[in-house]
Amino acid sequence: RWRTGSVAMAATRAAAAALEIATNPPRDVVLFRHNRDRFFRLVGLFCAGQGVFWAYLAHFAFTALRPAPGPSRSAADDDPLRPRDNKWRLAFTASCLTLGSLIVAAGCLFPLRAVKGVRLLRGGKEVTISTHAPLGLGQGPSFTVPLRDVSCRAHRSQVPAAIPLKVKGQPFYFLLDKEGQLCNPRLFDLTVGAYRKL
Repeated sequence: RWRTGSVAMAATRAAAAALEIATNPPRDVVLFRHNRDRFFRLVGLFCAGQGVFWAYLAHFAFTALRPAPGPSRSAADDDPLRPRDNKWRLAFTASCLTLGSLIVAAGCLFPLRAVKGVRLLRGGKEVTISTHAPLGLGQGPSFTVPLRDVSCRAHRSQVPAAIPLKVKGQPFYFLLDKEGQLCNPRLFDLTVGAYRKL
């Protein structure tokens, strides 16, 4: 009976030591990579085009849709699309500017949340996360955080399109596209892919 417990304890210690070695690599290890620069450049071009279009429409609404001057009513005053006061013109201009700004902001923020690469640094205590650039222009930012500050909110086999990754201190989730390449799936599951309470 003593031997059985001793063997079980030794096996548990060996498994824990193997796990410790597996999650503390002697050099940097790329866990995930997915380069979608071309896609985000096209999205950025679309968003910039939409921003220009909505800005032009706002300019047109502000300058050309003025109410008819004077108190006389004519046939043109009965046109339902012609504004009778400045409120309609200003509201339409503001809504065009708001919509254009939201589209450009989405084109800037979405690539910053799409992960280009994840690298586990030597020793297994820190992770470098690289994302795409706003509007797909240039080299995207990358930052290094402690592994304890990274939590994967769902296992990669449970999500259909993107793995949500939460980083402590960041307001939004980072998304790892499932079409990307997991270079070391087991190490990913044990380190970055693990759920942690943040």
